[in-house]
Amino acid sequence: MGEPNRSRLLEYTQGPTAAEVPEARRSSLLDYAEATPPPGPSAGGRPGPRPGVPPYETAVFVPAHPRYVDAVDDDGRPVRVPFVVYELFEHPARHTAAYAFTTVEKLVAAFGEAQPWVLTSIGPLAEALGERGGTVVLDPKVAPGRHNWQPADVAAYAREVR
Repeated sequence: MGEPNRSRLLEYTQGPTAAEVPEARRSSLLDYAEATPPPGPSAGGRPGPRPGVPPYETAVFVPAHPRYVDAVDDDGRPVRVPFVVYELFEHPARHTAAYAFTTVEKLVAAFGEAQPWVLTSIGPLAEALGERGGTVVLDPKVAPGRHNWQPADVAAYAREVR
């Protein structure tokens, strides 16, 4: 049968050598957090999140959908590589933005029931977009109108990726 499958997980757990480790960069999310005054103590005596900045790990629902790239693996066999694409929008004041919603109901109200989405943490999303000149808009008000995704679009997409 040939060579047994080998997990690539070990490559991640063993980590790079000291010479391969890049210099750590400062998070752009920290700039936003430091620009606001510190909050007063919370009920437990510990400081709470800064005003206007949700905690880094806050879960948000973001319009997104899977994509696939047809490629060739190391052995020359065709493979389909999956990845997720966040849907970005033009925002009048903030240019390119990802819209993030605190509940799936708010996302559905804005984009309809056929809208694909992912659940992610707002911190890493904001950092990734900030590095590319974009931003995250939390619970945006979306003008009513035709939704980007219709049920027929979802069905056609499902047939395409099979």
